[in-house]
Amino acid sequence: MGRAGTALPRRQFLRLGAATAAATAASLPLSGLLPAGAWAAPAPSADGASIAIAPAFGTLKHIDAGDLRVGYVEAGPADGPPVLLLHGWPYDVHTYEAVAPLLAAAGHRVIVPYARGYGTTRFLSADTPRNGQQGALARDAIALLDALRIPKAIVAGCDWGARTAGILAALWPERCRALVAVSGYLLVDRKVNEQPLPPAAELQWWYQYYFATERGRLGYEKYRVEFSKQIWQLASPQWRFDDATFARSAAAFDNPDHVAIVVHNYRWRLGLADGESRFDTVEARIGAAPDITIPAITLEGDANGAPHPAPSAYRRKFKGRYAHRDLTGGIGHNLPQEAPEAFAQAILDVVRL
Repeated sequence: MGRAGTALPRRQFLRLGAATAAATAASLPLSGLLPAGAWAAPAPSADGASIAIAPAFGTLKHIDAGDLRVGYVEAGPADGPPVLLLHGWPYDVHTYEAVAPLLAAAGHRVIVPYARGYGTTRFLSADTPRNGQQGALARDAIALLDALRIPKAIVAGCDWGARTAGILAALWPERCRALVAVSGYLLVDRKVNEQPLPPAAELQWWYQYYFATERGRLGYEKYRVEFSKQIWQLASPQWRFDDATFARSAAAFDNPDHVAIVVHNYRWRLGLADGESRFDTVEARIGAAPDITIPAITLEGDANGAPHPAPSAYRRKFKGRYAHRDLTGGIGHNLPQEAPEAFAQAILDVVRL
């Protein structure tokens, strides 16, 4: 995430138009460089030791789903139309702290999970690889819907969460009533990521190259709070968040698997680390750049400091009922937290397109 999570993957840029290529992710055709111990599971700490969820946001719950014991915030009536809200990096469930009450008041059942490596979400087994590839995150979301016995939901997200929501919409449309995504179509194809970008574009992905090194992994381990705050400032240069707002999200990074998941996510995108073979079929389907046929609304802020594509670059990937909304007023990368009313309104509107 940060800026990396929100840009249209390079492969999509090459397919959708060279004019937007400067906003895509950098990657290198390397493999096998993940340290042997990078996927080892550290000893888990106490669940939620530093996590506090305001009652106005919702209730923090837990459920076993797939590889994880997922921590998630739930708001709204249990029998309301479900909405699944997915966060990115370096953010957490508080991306939707002001969105969830708006949707709950409109009668929706709102589910906001901590992704693997964040908050109170924990792996059920010490033997499960600490894998951050996009296919694993998408499977986590499907497993959560299964565990909650939700057959179909509106899916929405920002940054990594927008990518996951887009994968669900494209690969599991029968599980998705509609899609709301910040910055459009974000599915990653590592084959396309092998192609270099102009230097100015590569510079925007500096932290991916940093994470590719052992120095970068150690640096993020030591300075994850400072690092994340810098990403917030770069990605949303006009957002004047206060220390308390940042601290609520920063608590979610104090997770025993956080660094391993984040570093693997970016190394995997660059071809520097392998994924798990059990996700090969999913990744092959993602790599085919499938169209999204369900109703969808995409949004973009006018002050997004993260690399991101022009809406025209991904318009043709949406084959169903579709609308795009540009927001003004200094709205940056973390759009749902910066403009919660507009994001919530898009969710309310998308099923009526």
